[in-house]
Amino acid sequence: MTIFEAITHSNRLIMYNWQRESWPHFEFNIHSFEPELSAFMLKSGELSGKLLALPIEQRTEMMVQLMVSEALKTAEIEGENYSQMDIMSSIRKNLGLPVEHLAKNKNADGLSKMLVDVRKTYEQPLSEKQLKSWHQLLMGNSPHINAGKWRSDTAPMQIVSGSATNPTVHYEAPPSSRVPQEMKHFIDWYNESAWMSPPVKAAVAHLYFESIHPFEDGNGRIGRALVEKALSQGLNCPLPFSISKAIEANKKAYYHSLQQAEKGLDISDWIHWFVQTLLEAQTYADKMIQFTITKWHFFSVFEHKLNPRQNKVINRMLADDPDSFQGGMNVRKYVGITGTSRATASRDLQELVSLQIFTPLGSGRSARYEVVF
Repeated sequence: MTIFEAITHSNRLIMYNWQRESWPHFEFNIHSFEPELSAFMLKSGELSGKLLALPIEQRTEMMVQLMVSEALKTAEIEGENYSQMDIMSSIRKNLGLPVEHLAKNKNADGLSKMLVDVRKTYEQPLSEKQLKSWHQLLMGNSPHINAGKWRSDTAPMQIVSGSATNPTVHYEAPPSSRVPQEMKHFIDWYNESAWMSPPVKAAVAHLYFESIHPFEDGNGRIGRALVEKALSQGLNCPLPFSISKAIEANKKAYYHSLQQAEKGLDISDWIHWFVQTLLEAQTYADKMIQFTITKWHFFSVFEHKLNPRQNKVINRMLADDPDSFQGGMNVRKYVGITGTSRATASRDLQELVSLQIFTPLGSGRSARYEVVF
């Protein structure tokens, strides 16, 4: 018996959701997670309100940061790592914003274009053309992938881990011959399910899409883009948080929950896990938005009291999030950022302390400074 035959034989012992008689009619007990759904909707309103309270420039930068986080994390879930600078510049360019650096990585640029399109077109009904367009953007630079086309290989589409001699099949998708019809049903279901609670629809859409696994590659990233589209449609605004950041932080649980849900049609546990993950994503976004609001107030008070060197250093320290600049500021870092002399750096730092913008920690050569919020 060959390895392929061994995998196929063992796989026949497992029944997947699409092999069940009532597929694709998923079942779930919505009452078991109603409190979480209410919390999600309430928090969504709070996040949108906080964003609207920001001036347009800060609001735009906040949304760019969330999109950058989504792009980096959805790629990391699949084991791919892109330069934050490439992702940032590509997103800004595709949003029509000024850029200082052009993205060098074509795959990073394709991913950014797809996510920008998700945000720009979230109100539109889902279509086969849109899904294939996303796949073309995402995989168009991969020479061995049929970008923008459903998979057509006659070999089973399997999610496998382990060695070649001892493989573990986690899931086998429907045969490629069934994909066109399955995707027609999926798209029809998606467009006809506007009545569903946004988190529930997003959870079902992601599982349903991943179960079909319609493309050769890129299904995970497009499946998470569908989550963003479903939530944005349900909330009537671009999503004010990054779902992939929360998923990547719980990647093992994500794959385990997804694989368990793909074995049957009762998906209550999957939806419950998914909604909990959405709440975690909202918590992080709330922290980021509050940080941006605080930063805006900070600069509105102190901007004209700082010299250009001090402005540059503090902007660098507060560039992304509260934890982005580790170890505080010291004379050596100050010189490196501004190019000034150590004497000038020391004077600037002492002035920031006297303005109560910096607080000193330690003394002598080990002295460092942190921003006082």
